[in-house]
Amino acid sequence: MGCFFSKRRKQAKESLPSAETGAGDATAASGAEKQPQYSWDQRAKIDPKDYMFSGLKDETVGRLPGTVAGQQFVIQDCENCAIYIFDHSATITIDDCTGCQIFLGPVKGSVFFRDCKDCKCVVACQQFRTRDCRKMEVFLCCATQPIIESSTGMKFGCFQYYYPELALQMKDAGLSIFNNTWSNIHDFTPVSGENNWSLLSEDAQVQDCVPLPTTEELKAVRISTDANRSIIPITRGRRQKRSEESCLAVFFAGDYTTANARKLIDEMTGKGFWLVQTKEVLMKADDALRVFQQRASEFSPLLEKGPVVALEFSGDGSVAACQGIVGNVFSGAKIFVSEDKTTASREVESFYNFADMQMGM
Repeated sequence: MGCFFSKRRKQAKESLPSAETGAGDATAASGAEKQPQYSWDQRAKIDPKDYMFSGLKDETVGRLPGTVAGQQFVIQDCENCAIYIFDHSATITIDDCTGCQIFLGPVKGSVFFRDCKDCKCVVACQQFRTRDCRKMEVFLCCATQPIIESSTGMKFGCFQYYYPELALQMKDAGLSIFNNTWSNIHDFTPVSGENNWSLLSEDAQVQDCVPLPTTEELKAVRISTDANRSIIPITRGRRQKRSEESCLAVFFAGDYTTANARKLIDEMTGKGFWLVQTKEVLMKADDALRVFQQRASEFSPLLEKGPVVALEFSGDGSVAACQGIVGNVFSGAKIFVSEDKTTASREVESFYNFADMQMGM
């Protein structure tokens, strides 16, 4: 009996119309279509050629904000070109370029010039290095100590540039507008009795070095080279000080730290004082004790909120002027300001020695 019904079921299966077979195929096909999808399968494929300028001569080329978006970029074998990267990137290498004018927006890692000559540049980056380069002028913002190697006739100035997207690009690249060691150059291959690098004159103009772009596409970027609008504060760096009096001001982390620091810079420079250097760095209690000494207990609790922003001003009467501005403009805010010019020089030295050690310089 069981065998009879088994036989009938088998026959019925074999006599089913082909539609059932089709349904089975459809199910199999559907299964094939529903293969697992992974995030890396859905990423847009990157073509390195889209992030490269190579073999150009007498051209003006560039990338608009949002078109590089943190990718690596390569510039090579270009001659007498104007090149503008108005976006943030991971790293940029520039090889075998001659007579070029180059603007590089914020670079998260390194900018490396090799075998380049007679180039003029504006650069913001974490690390800056040249090798086998000759006669370059660079308006620089660099978070770490810039390095030149086997390079001669190198001239450096402080980065000064503005366009609306630049501030956010700096954040995307992990760069602070207050960490700029543009003048602290390390020559890896010094020659006895010779100077392979120097500082540009104080009145050197960015626009004379790297003119604004002339193509209609790139002219859409709203650029200003006015020093007062620069995203990066203009500092004197290692130029000789014009006064023996300095003043240290330290802002602690909060909602308006950057805006307040910029406001104080504007107020002080507007009164004729010089901004020597700036730094944004994390401090610990023992660091505060070394810098603030007797006033350390007043400021140590504020260190847990995040990094501090320190400003060094120079000029006769800078301490009194800074105290007056902070008292009038920032009343109620906790800001450290040097109390007198005798202790100010020690405070400046203590703070920046600690900051440079923490940042590996």
